[in-house]
Amino acid sequence: MKKMSFAKKSVLSLVLGVVFGLIFVYVRENSSKEIWTTLTNLLFVDITQEGQEKSLGLFYLVGQLFLKSLQFIIVPLIFTSIVKAIEHIHDTSLLNKIAKKTFGNLFILLSIALVIGTVVGLTGYSMNLFHFEAPKGLDNVSEVKANGNPLTVLLDLVQPNLVATFTNNGAILSVVLLALIVGIGLQSFKEKTLLSKLNDEINMLAIKYLNFVILKLSPFAIFALITRTFASYGLNYLGSAMVYMLLTIVTLFFFVLVVFSLILKFVIKVNPRIYFKKMYKVALFAFSTSSSVATLPLNLETTTDELGMNKDIASFIVPLATTLNMTGTAIMQIIATYFIAKSGGYSIGFSEIVLIIALTLIGSLSTPAAPGAGAILLYTIISGLGFVNPSAMAAYTLILAINRPVEMLVTAVNVLDDSISGLWIAKDLDMLDETIYENEQIHFETKN
Repeated sequence: MKKMSFAKKSVLSLVLGVVFGLIFVYVRENSSKEIWTTLTNLLFVDITQEGQEKSLGLFYLVGQLFLKSLQFIIVPLIFTSIVKAIEHIHDTSLLNKIAKKTFGNLFILLSIALVIGTVVGLTGYSMNLFHFEAPKGLDNVSEVKANGNPLTVLLDLVQPNLVATFTNNGAILSVVLLALIVGIGLQSFKEKTLLSKLNDEINMLAIKYLNFVILKLSPFAIFALITRTFASYGLNYLGSAMVYMLLTIVTLFFFVLVVFSLILKFVIKVNPRIYFKKMYKVALFAFSTSSSVATLPLNLETTTDELGMNKDIASFIVPLATTLNMTGTAIMQIIATYFIAKSGGYSIGFSEIVLIIALTLIGSLSTPAAPGAGAILLYTIISGLGFVNPSAMAAYTLILAINRPVEMLVTAVNVLDDSISGLWIAKDLDMLDETIYENEQIHFETKN
């Protein structure tokens, strides 16, 4: 393992996780309840649940410790990256152009995702592909706290105090807003201030910390996370929702391989093959951790060192896009909503279609880039639509039970979206070094 590159370690960990996960699925389906309960308590159980005080949950521990070690540094990384980037962009007119293009590209990409998700979801709904009968044991909805009115995202932009801003990973948008304010303020000083130097040092420390966690610990965590994902859900859950899963997965692959490729080829005018060759390790890491923010350092390093994006541009756009660009999330949420609507026997008309799109758009922008956030967003959407009868709630619970693999793929799409946005803007502003981009050498193929 020590002589292997990071990318190869990640692939090996993923493959081994799938293999061992399938082995545990087989054991689950072909062993007694007592044996499986013992294995679950030893390896996979969530030890924070009530009644699990004596369980070990070794794979759960490894995975959660890794994710928490990444989440630990999320807020300072995003804040310092955006402040540092704004400080380095001394031309105010250039900063305005970057901001306008960032939000413009976000709207374009998210609109494409919403249209594709609506077409696929409505097709599945209209053709009666979403057939579901609630299995035993899925009668009650898992406890989820909804965000209520999606417009509360506007209120959440401003926290009551600085401490609240820096201590809540779910309030990333308020961190972004504060970083924009501080960065613009520091930019007005002629000389570098003590606060600027402190910000740079914290940013450097955060990157070094994350590089260590990602390069040294992630292969073991990826193996634990993937194995537990497969082992946690039996085959009996998959049958009823297989069409939903397949439609969502195919749509996400279409969005990446067709839409992204067309944008790269004809809009950004670079070689899509080189992009996917260099970005596959980033997508793989995002898939494994199911967290866009956890993937941010690797995404930043790849887009600058291997894709040739200007570092100042990348340091501003990629962290901002990480918190706002949720195209994969939007596609999944829309298809899931149509699945739940069909399962609950609800009719879908023009007004419902518009409301689904609006709720998904607002909700996607306010969703934290962290594992599990999709469950809250989906509940917000279906409750806003009134899809809350027992059958619809059973379908929602089923999605929560089997959606982990889909959410992992969603995260990979979101992360690729972040780099696409950065490349698009860098090319428009002539801040993309195409010599570096065209060089097919992959930095992370060096031995770590």
